[in-house]
Amino acid sequence: MKMKKMMFLLLPVFAVVGLILFNACKDAPATGSGTAASAGLTIPEGFSAVAIAENTGSPRHMVVTPENDLYVHLANNRKGKSILVYHIDGDKATLKSTFGNFGGTGIAIKDGYLYASNNTDVFRFKLNDKNEVAPQAQPERIVTGLIGRRMHEPKAICLDNDGNIYVNIGAYSNICSDYDPKATGCPILDSAAGIWQFKANKPDQHYGDGVHYAWGLRNVVGISWNQQDNQLFVMQHGRDALHDLYPNLYSEKQSAELPSECMFAIKKGDNAGWPYVYYDWMQNKNMLGPEYGGDGKKAADPKYINPVAAYPGHYAPDGLLFYTGNQFPEKYKNGAFIAFHGSWNRAPLPQAGYCVVFQPFKDGKPDGKWEVFADGFAGANKSPGGAAHRPCGLAQGPDGSLYVSDDQHGTIYKITYKK
Repeated sequence: MKMKKMMFLLLPVFAVVGLILFNACKDAPATGSGTAASAGLTIPEGFSAVAIAENTGSPRHMVVTPENDLYVHLANNRKGKSILVYHIDGDKATLKSTFGNFGGTGIAIKDGYLYASNNTDVFRFKLNDKNEVAPQAQPERIVTGLIGRRMHEPKAICLDNDGNIYVNIGAYSNICSDYDPKATGCPILDSAAGIWQFKANKPDQHYGDGVHYAWGLRNVVGISWNQQDNQLFVMQHGRDALHDLYPNLYSEKQSAELPSECMFAIKKGDNAGWPYVYYDWMQNKNMLGPEYGGDGKKAADPKYINPVAAYPGHYAPDGLLFYTGNQFPEKYKNGAFIAFHGSWNRAPLPQAGYCVVFQPFKDGKPDGKWEVFADGFAGANKSPGGAAHRPCGLAQGPDGSLYVSDDQHGTIYKITYKK
């Protein structure tokens, strides 16, 4: 009875908190006065946006060459091809070529190669001196045989400066209870729910050839190498259904806001704790999951790492980019842009996300509160089926412009700044 009374008293608090956070990703920027919608977006004053390509299919992650060629990886093949190449000339994008026959998410360029992944493998294409993939080029398979089962299949990738490639292998479960009904230990952690490190130049590597670099990450789609402190950073999608599974412990409003979507700074051997742990941004601590004896109050074992930044629940972070350009104002230098794909399960609160946010950094670590940078992608209907656009991938051009992909209706945006 005491628990029910406490939860009742907390409901107004969570309603206010939820409203504040929802408003953070509504149509007004959190950075002060903003200019009215360029290409339908609301962005800070001094910035402009244009849709440089539309109806491209389902563009996920992207990368731009020094020659202003934008490589776009589609989730599914379009007309038999999965990678589009646009040449960017100002605000104009011209389709230059298409290649590849494997839909997916991950794409990156490093040391003369273009890397791209599908749901089970990672490939690379040799680039010429103009950073182009030759017509009819066949890829070399670098990694093969990774698990991809019905949930969290996309393999996000990034590369370091020492010849290694990092691959996310998402958990094919919400919270592992379907594989660990007696709560004795999640058995899928040996081959999923983590980051694996492989050699970037060695063909046909399997699990045994790689290094299990980090554990306990439910699903990572936003992944990037931070050049400022030479470290891997990832964005984790948090678990679902706290209230649905444990209505006696969590209210619907708590379940809408929890757990946090988390940014982790990852070192070799780190364990972020899934499925045993979730992060509560309101209490600012790792909590023991209810499947393993938690009650919303018990803190997790300190052996699990804490996030370096946390965001409201179910926003779905799909893109992460560290801004190293010189075009944007100085405050953005070396900070992180995050593309939030948008929620489906924040009821009874309004659905939220569907925006690009900026996380300030200092000396390679988050410093200060995040703020909305670009909003208005979804239009009037913030829901997966009804949203006009959903941000997914981020890329930086050689001139410091920011590119954002929308995998809902295939739009690619270019955002620039002029003093």
